[in-house]
Amino acid sequence: MTTTSSPSPAEPAGVEADVLTADVETGQIAQLTPRQTIQAISGLMMGMFVAILAGTVVSTALPRIIADLGASQSSYTWVITLELLAMTATVPLWGKLADLYNNKLLVQLSLGFFVIGSIVAGFAPNIEVLLGSRVLQGLGAGGLTALVQIVMAAIIPPRELGRYSGIFGAIFASATVGGPLLGGFLVDSPLGWRACFLVGVPFVLAAIVLLQRTLKLPTVRREVKIDWWGAFLITAGVSTLLVWSSFAGSKFEWASGWSFLLVAVALVALGAAVMVERRHPEPIIPMDLFRNRTVTLAIVASALVGVAMFGGSVFLAQYFQIAQGYTPTKAGLMSLPMILGMMVASTIAGGLITKYGKWKIYLVVGSILMPIGLALFGTIDAHTGKVMLWAFMVVLGVGLGLVMQNLVLAAQNDVPARELGAATSAVSFFRSMGGTIGVSVLGAILANKVTETLNPGGASSGGSNAVPNISELPEQARTAVENAYAAATADLFMMSVPFAVLALVAVLFIKEKALLTTSGSERMAEEAAAQSAVGDTVGETVQDDGKGRAGKLDA
Repeated sequence: MTTTSSPSPAEPAGVEADVLTADVETGQIAQLTPRQTIQAISGLMMGMFVAILAGTVVSTALPRIIADLGASQSSYTWVITLELLAMTATVPLWGKLADLYNNKLLVQLSLGFFVIGSIVAGFAPNIEVLLGSRVLQGLGAGGLTALVQIVMAAIIPPRELGRYSGIFGAIFASATVGGPLLGGFLVDSPLGWRACFLVGVPFVLAAIVLLQRTLKLPTVRREVKIDWWGAFLITAGVSTLLVWSSFAGSKFEWASGWSFLLVAVALVALGAAVMVERRHPEPIIPMDLFRNRTVTLAIVASALVGVAMFGGSVFLAQYFQIAQGYTPTKAGLMSLPMILGMMVASTIAGGLITKYGKWKIYLVVGSILMPIGLALFGTIDAHTGKVMLWAFMVVLGVGLGLVMQNLVLAAQNDVPARELGAATSAVSFFRSMGGTIGVSVLGAILANKVTETLNPGGASSGGSNAVPNISELPEQARTAVENAYAAATADLFMMSVPFAVLALVAVLFIKEKALLTTSGSERMAEEAAAQSAVGDTVGETVQDDGKGRAGKLDA
């Protein structure tokens, strides 16, 4: 049931009060039973799993996809980057819409974008159509990245959210690193690489139906002005920055006119976005968020963690296939230790956070393990043994599992309910942005290093050289290619270490605060009641003052 309170005197004209799911007799927010909660989040988890899987399942399939479509190494990176770019650029907009409109409808819209993009990708006749479909998938993934955690925070108190965040983190981890395993299996099967895009469609459709039947959320109805200029400037600035980071070093030099131009355009657009956001009544990213120490540090750490998370899953798959000669299926199996490390760490940490209410210790331990794991991968070559690689993956996987979801939890616990959407999407946005820039820059560096190694003194055109099919090369050429890719991959991981160290510094400065025991919806109702009470008090004070002045005049 829903009730609508009349606008308080303190509310602006034309703005209706929030419509909340409540009990008519008591006026209290309805509590979900554990069974109802599980039903409500099951559809969210299913949709999120498939959306994340779409970004990683292609990593082991990409060498085959690129070869079949006759594309290049730069296209290899763009198949990953375009989805990440669309997801990253739209996360803040989805997060803001979540503060203004029905979240259930927005989640289903996101899933719809994803389904369309997946079907188009599965039947793509060439690389251009495939890249376009990845943009549609990115739009859907951007919505899910922002909305799933917002919805969870709305129906589950932060103290209890630890347990569910642990489950969510395990699903996120399994989809992030398990995608290469599924992709390898599908590529080697009679279904071929196109099944990598189509396999998730039935599950997304099932998630849409499940959410329609089980998800019950408060509905916000307000007359608002969407910050379209802010959305455009943020998207333009971020996209330009990502285009620069993808092309620099391959299409043009890092220190060149094109580099300076693209960076300047990005900075101007982002600077203008900040000015617009500071003045707009409903900004996409409220600047007030950055006055909150916890949110700011969580955002910084998330951006730095993104580099490690995406770099690890994308380039390890290529390393296993090209530098070590594994089939796509075996390359996926090689990623299992990282999956297990992330799943176990995330699940156990989530349960302990709910039980004891302490969360910072897990952030610190995870942030210490990340640079250690990256540094260990910086020592690999074409002949590194399986056991050693598995050990390295466990270290990195545990570190990521302890950090990712707990950064979001820390931010959600420290903001008013009305800013839950903006805070959650901001942390997710900067994590995705860090990962996208990481994949773009590291991919360009890898292509350049491989080209320089295999063609010393030649033109710097690593981004345009085709990805080799290692099984078709003669012995001497194959050895050279294996060593070149192994050395370049090791360099990429070593370059990521400083970013992980900076993430550790940011985490150390986050102040631990007790986890709240009320859900986002309950906090929203409490804040609305407090605002109404303040409005009533102000009205009474003005009335008393008027009587006082009137009395004096009569006297």
